[in-house]
Amino acid sequence: MNDSDPANPSPPDVDTLLVQRAVAGDQRAFELLVVKYQRRIQRLIARMVRDVDLVEDIAQETFIRAYRALHQFRGDAQFYTWLYRIAVNTAKKSLLELKRDPTVSEAALRGSQDDDETSLPGLELISAETPETVLAAKDVANAVNAALDALPEELRQALTLRELDGLSYEEIAELMNCPIGTVRSRIFRARESISLKVKPLLERSLGKRW
Repeated sequence: MNDSDPANPSPPDVDTLLVQRAVAGDQRAFELLVVKYQRRIQRLIARMVRDVDLVEDIAQETFIRAYRALHQFRGDAQFYTWLYRIAVNTAKKSLLELKRDPTVSEAALRGSQDDDETSLPGLELISAETPETVLAAKDVANAVNAALDALPEELRQALTLRELDGLSYEEIAELMNCPIGTVRSRIFRARESISLKVKPLLERSLGKRW
């Protein structure tokens, strides 16, 4: 880790310190981690499961599993990356038990109630809001989500992790267990595929370029 490298000093990793304290028996330290990441984990699970009650249950199970496995956290990656993996695995397990499709993006990136979470960045309207521009924005968002759903799983997952969760290429590479170059290629291909389907609509409806 860079924390101990004198040539590359950096502030102490607060999450790692909290994990260490929690492992040592400080319950409050783990509670702070829960408070910090609960909303993000719930949003992640909500993209996989549309049942609000189920989302809360899976989030709770995620943190229970994380607490039990804290001693396995070595600090080689960011704590959220480690927690993210636990959340995804917990959600998939729950969906399989319910005989539902465990694919992250199937129906998960749809839904009018979560437009702010499902639309890729960069497509927000800049012009004054009118009924026409609002309708155009919804059309574009729907087109983006449809194009995203049509992507192969590995491309969809890479782009979702980058655009919706804001993870770094390094974090995505670790989560997907592949080289960073592969991650960059998948994200590039995903963006190109979506661009081909969405750009005509953008140019026609918004006068903007993808």
